[in-house]
Amino acid sequence: MRYEVLGPVRAVTGDVFLDIRATKMQLLLTTLLVREGKAVTAQQLIGELWGDNPPRRAMAAVHVYISQLRKVLADLYGPVARDGGSGVQEATLLTRPCGYAFQLADAQLDTLDLRALITEGRAHSTVGDHERASDAFSRAAALWRGPSPCDTAEGPIISTFATWAGEARLECWELMAEAYLASGRHREIIAPLRTLVAQHPLREAFHRLLMLALYRSERQGEALMVYQEAWKSLDRSLGVEPGRLLKQVQQQIIRGDRCLDLSAG
Repeated sequence: MRYEVLGPVRAVTGDVFLDIRATKMQLLLTTLLVREGKAVTAQQLIGELWGDNPPRRAMAAVHVYISQLRKVLADLYGPVARDGGSGVQEATLLTRPCGYAFQLADAQLDTLDLRALITEGRAHSTVGDHERASDAFSRAAALWRGPSPCDTAEGPIISTFATWAGEARLECWELMAEAYLASGRHREIIAPLRTLVAQHPLREAFHRLLMLALYRSERQGEALMVYQEAWKSLDRSLGVEPGRLLKQVQQQIIRGDRCLDLSAG
């Protein structure tokens, strides 16, 4: 069994995908998965489900949703047992004195895979194995399946998670681009970096990496145009100039500095 929250929350067993369609159930399961193994109070769940405007019988509604979620889990694990998977330790929704806790047991969770892959990629990068690093970072980036209704949730638990996930995704793409460049795959990363620059015009690292990828692809003029676009975006949005690293790469490109060549990396 596998649970996924980097996109619309869902559970996966074998070839069966169970999408949780009801928004409140999505919020409930995401909250419990994000806090996996830790108790979440009923009052916290109310905040995650309804924000600052809970209904009059919010506590009773939480109990109903918990009951429905337990039924969903029971239905999910039924086929596993029938297919000979009785040795599988089922994920459990536990009732604690102070609330509820989700215990993964033998189940998998995509956010745990994400952390493991980023750690793996960093380890490969540290020893100079950039091919394996780029593979690990690529697999990590592929874990995101699109926007989730939880991205606009108001509750503090899910909001904090959504912020972390967003930053982790950008970091993952940045690390992947660096690994591609270090392994000589600069042409392959140009198109993804152009998309990232368009989506995140104020993130200077993406501009810098795109400039380097273009320069190594013998497209010096385009690399310098990326710098000009970065300058315009930063000035228009924040009234500031590009940072030191971005300016440095621009000057190195103008000089044809050999330190930008792959052999110098």
